[in-house]
Amino acid sequence: MSADAHAAIRALVAQIEPADELEAEHRAEALAWIDSTRDLFRRVSSPVDPRMHLVSYFLLVDPDGPVLLGDHLKSGLWLPSGGHVEPGEHPVETVRRECVEELAVEAVFARGGEQPLFVTVTETVNSSDPHRDVSLWFLLESSRDEPLTPDPGEYRSVRWWAPEEVATADPALFDPHLPRLLSKLGKISEKRDEIAFGDLF
Repeated sequence: MSADAHAAIRALVAQIEPADELEAEHRAEALAWIDSTRDLFRRVSSPVDPRMHLVSYFLLVDPDGPVLLGDHLKSGLWLPSGGHVEPGEHPVETVRRECVEELAVEAVFARGGEQPLFVTVTETVNSSDPHRDVSLWFLLESSRDEPLTPDPGEYRSVRWWAPEEVATADPALFDPHLPRLLSKLGKISEKRDEIAFGDLF
Protein backbone atom coordinates (compact mmCIF):
# COMPACT_ATOMS: atom_id res chain seq x y z
CA MET A 1 0.00 0.00 0.00
CA SER A 2 1.46 3.35 -1.02
CA ALA A 3 2.08 6.10 1.51
CA ASP A 4 -0.30 8.39 -0.41
CA ALA A 5 -3.15 5.84 -0.31
CA HIS A 6 -2.57 5.23 3.39
CA ALA A 7 -2.61 8.97 4.08
CA ALA A 8 -5.82 9.41 2.05
CA ILE A 9 -7.63 6.75 4.08
CA ARG A 10 -6.39 8.26 7.34
CA ALA A 11 -7.63 11.67 6.24
CA LEU A 12 -11.10 10.25 5.53
CA VAL A 13 -11.35 8.96 9.08
CA ALA A 14 -9.78 12.01 10.70
CA GLN A 15 -12.28 14.45 9.15
CA ILE A 16 -15.31 12.70 10.67
CA GLU A 17 -16.84 14.74 13.49
CA PRO A 18 -18.08 12.30 16.16
CA ALA A 19 -21.69 12.71 17.20
CA ASP A 20 -21.31 10.94 20.54
CA GLU A 21 -18.77 9.45 22.91
CA LEU A 22 -18.91 6.00 21.31
CA GLU A 23 -18.18 7.38 17.84
CA ALA A 24 -15.27 9.37 19.29
CA GLU A 25 -13.91 6.13 20.76
CA HIS A 26 -14.35 4.31 17.46
CA ARG A 27 -12.66 7.08 15.49
CA ALA A 28 -9.73 7.07 17.92
CA GLU A 29 -9.45 3.28 17.67
CA ALA A 30 -9.63 3.40 13.87
CA LEU A 31 -6.94 6.10 13.66
CA ALA A 32 -4.66 4.23 16.06
CA TRP A 33 -5.10 1.08 13.96
CA ILE A 34 -4.36 2.94 10.71
CA ASP A 35 -1.23 4.44 12.28
CA SER A 36 -0.05 1.01 13.40
CA THR A 37 -0.22 -0.87 10.09
CA ARG A 38 -0.33 -0.65 6.31
CA ASP A 39 -2.37 -3.89 6.18
CA LEU A 40 -5.84 -2.29 6.07
CA PHE A 41 -7.62 -4.52 3.56
CA ARG A 42 -9.13 -7.97 3.78
CA ARG A 43 -6.84 -10.16 1.66
CA VAL A 44 -8.32 -13.58 2.46
CA SER A 45 -12.01 -14.22 3.15
CA SER A 46 -11.78 -17.67 4.74
CA PRO A 47 -10.25 -17.73 7.25
CA VAL A 48 -10.45 -13.94 7.42
CA ASP A 49 -7.07 -12.23 7.17
CA PRO A 50 -6.25 -9.73 8.52
CA ARG A 51 -8.70 -9.95 11.41
CA MET A 52 -9.32 -6.20 11.32
CA HIS A 53 -9.98 -4.48 8.00
CA LEU A 54 -11.85 -1.73 6.16
CA VAL A 55 -15.49 -1.78 5.08
CA SER A 56 -17.49 0.86 3.18
CA TYR A 57 -21.17 1.11 4.06
CA PHE A 58 -23.48 3.43 2.16
CA LEU A 59 -26.97 4.51 3.08
CA LEU A 60 -29.35 5.47 0.27
CA VAL A 61 -31.65 8.22 1.51
CA ASP A 62 -34.81 9.49 -0.19
CA PRO A 63 -35.19 13.31 0.06
CA ASP A 64 -38.38 12.75 2.08
CA GLY A 65 -36.46 10.82 4.72
CA PRO A 66 -36.74 7.04 4.23
CA VAL A 67 -33.54 5.01 4.00
CA LEU A 68 -32.91 1.84 2.01
CA LEU A 69 -31.99 -1.31 3.94
CA GLY A 70 -31.48 -4.83 2.71
CA ASP A 71 -32.47 -8.10 4.40
CA HIS A 72 -28.93 -9.46 4.39
CA LEU A 73 -28.56 -13.20 3.83
CA LYS A 74 -25.39 -13.87 5.83
CA SER A 75 -25.99 -11.64 8.84
CA GLY A 76 -29.75 -12.01 9.11
CA LEU A 77 -29.99 -8.25 9.69
CA TRP A 78 -31.51 -5.32 7.81
CA LEU A 79 -28.37 -3.47 6.70
CA PRO A 80 -27.26 -0.59 4.51
CA SER A 81 -25.48 -1.73 1.37
CA GLY A 82 -21.71 -1.96 1.21
CA GLY A 83 -18.78 -4.30 1.32
CA HIS A 84 -15.13 -4.86 2.04
CA VAL A 85 -12.61 -2.43 0.62
CA GLU A 86 -10.47 -4.40 -1.82
CA PRO A 87 -6.66 -4.28 -1.53
CA GLY A 88 -5.45 -0.96 -2.88
CA GLU A 89 -8.98 0.37 -3.39
CA HIS A 90 -10.09 3.77 -2.11
CA PRO A 91 -13.19 3.47 0.13
CA VAL A 92 -15.10 5.87 -2.16
CA GLU A 93 -14.43 3.57 -5.11
CA THR A 94 -15.73 0.69 -2.99
CA VAL A 95 -19.01 2.58 -2.64
CA ARG A 96 -19.24 3.12 -6.39
CA ARG A 97 -18.44 -0.51 -7.15
CA GLU A 98 -20.72 -2.02 -4.54
CA CYS A 99 -23.64 0.24 -5.46
CA VAL A 100 -23.61 -1.17 -8.99
CA GLU A 101 -22.93 -4.74 -7.86
CA GLU A 102 -25.54 -4.85 -5.08
CA LEU A 103 -28.29 -2.56 -6.39
CA ALA A 104 -27.54 -2.05 -10.11
CA VAL A 105 -27.52 1.76 -9.84
CA GLU A 106 -24.80 4.39 -9.97
CA ALA A 107 -23.75 5.99 -6.69
CA VAL A 108 -24.87 9.60 -6.27
CA PHE A 109 -23.20 11.12 -3.23
CA ALA A 110 -25.35 13.41 -1.10
CA ARG A 111 -24.48 17.04 -0.59
CA GLY A 112 -21.28 17.25 1.40
CA GLY A 113 -19.35 15.18 -1.09
CA GLU A 114 -17.49 11.93 -1.06
CA GLN A 115 -16.71 11.96 2.65
CA PRO A 116 -17.87 9.36 5.19
CA LEU A 117 -20.32 10.71 7.71
CA PHE A 118 -19.85 8.05 10.38
CA VAL A 119 -17.28 5.52 11.57
CA THR A 120 -17.73 2.34 13.59
CA VAL A 121 -15.52 -0.49 14.79
CA THR A 122 -17.60 -3.63 15.19
CA GLU A 123 -17.24 -7.33 15.88
CA THR A 124 -19.08 -9.30 13.20
CA VAL A 125 -22.23 -11.18 14.19
CA ASN A 126 -23.67 -14.50 13.03
CA SER A 127 -20.29 -15.42 11.61
CA SER A 128 -18.33 -18.66 11.87
CA ASP A 129 -15.15 -16.61 11.47
CA PRO A 130 -15.44 -13.56 13.79
CA HIS A 131 -13.39 -10.47 12.99
CA ARG A 132 -13.49 -6.69 13.37
CA ASP A 133 -14.81 -4.34 10.71
CA VAL A 134 -13.67 -0.73 10.60
CA SER A 135 -16.66 0.67 8.73
CA LEU A 136 -16.87 4.04 7.00
CA TRP A 137 -20.51 5.03 6.42
CA PHE A 138 -21.29 7.19 3.38
CA LEU A 139 -24.53 8.95 2.45
CA LEU A 140 -26.03 8.59 -1.03
CA GLU A 141 -28.95 10.41 -2.58
CA SER A 142 -31.67 8.24 -4.11
CA SER A 143 -35.43 7.99 -4.55
CA ARG A 144 -38.04 5.45 -3.61
CA ASP A 145 -39.15 5.64 -7.26
CA GLU A 146 -35.76 4.62 -8.65
CA PRO A 147 -35.80 1.03 -9.92
CA LEU A 148 -33.34 -1.19 -8.08
CA THR A 149 -32.13 -4.70 -8.82
CA PRO A 150 -30.87 -6.14 -5.52
CA ASP A 151 -28.22 -8.84 -5.74
CA PRO A 152 -29.98 -12.11 -4.77
CA GLY A 153 -26.67 -13.41 -3.51
CA GLU A 154 -26.64 -10.65 -0.89
CA TYR A 155 -30.26 -9.92 0.03
CA ARG A 156 -33.59 -11.66 0.48
CA SER A 157 -35.17 -8.29 -0.30
CA VAL A 158 -34.69 -4.56 0.14
CA ARG A 159 -37.15 -1.95 1.39
CA TRP A 160 -37.35 1.69 2.38
CA TRP A 161 -37.56 2.38 6.12
CA ALA A 162 -38.68 5.66 7.66
CA PRO A 163 -36.33 6.70 10.49
CA GLU A 164 -39.31 6.46 12.88
CA GLU A 165 -39.85 2.84 11.86
CA VAL A 166 -36.25 1.98 12.68
CA ALA A 167 -36.55 3.77 16.02
CA THR A 168 -39.63 1.78 17.05
CA ALA A 169 -38.67 -1.62 15.60
CA ASP A 170 -36.78 -4.37 17.43
CA PRO A 171 -33.13 -3.15 17.60
CA ALA A 172 -31.99 -6.73 16.98
CA LEU A 173 -33.17 -6.37 13.36
CA PHE A 174 -30.43 -3.89 12.46
CA ASP A 175 -26.75 -3.13 12.63
CA PRO A 176 -26.42 -1.94 16.25
CA HIS A 177 -25.03 1.41 15.10
CA LEU A 178 -27.74 2.26 12.54
CA PRO A 179 -30.02 4.11 15.00
CA ARG A 180 -27.03 6.21 16.06
CA LEU A 181 -26.32 7.14 12.43
CA LEU A 182 -29.94 8.15 11.90
CA SER A 183 -29.76 10.21 15.09
CA LYS A 184 -26.64 11.92 13.76
CA LEU A 185 -28.44 12.78 10.54
CA GLY A 186 -31.27 14.25 12.56
CA LYS A 187 -28.85 16.40 14.55
CA ILE A 188 -27.27 17.66 11.33
CA SER A 189 -30.70 18.71 10.13
CA GLU A 190 -31.39 20.56 13.38
CA LYS A 191 -28.10 22.43 13.10
CA ARG A 192 -29.09 23.63 9.65
CA ASP A 193 -31.74 25.97 11.02
CA GLU A 194 -34.16 23.10 11.62
CA ILE A 195 -34.49 22.39 7.90
CA ALA A 196 -36.22 19.22 6.70
CA PHE A 197 -34.33 15.92 6.70
CA GLY A 198 -34.65 15.87 2.92
CA ASP A 199 -32.83 19.18 2.59
CA LEU A 200 -29.59 17.40 3.34
CA PHE A 201 -29.45 16.95 -0.45
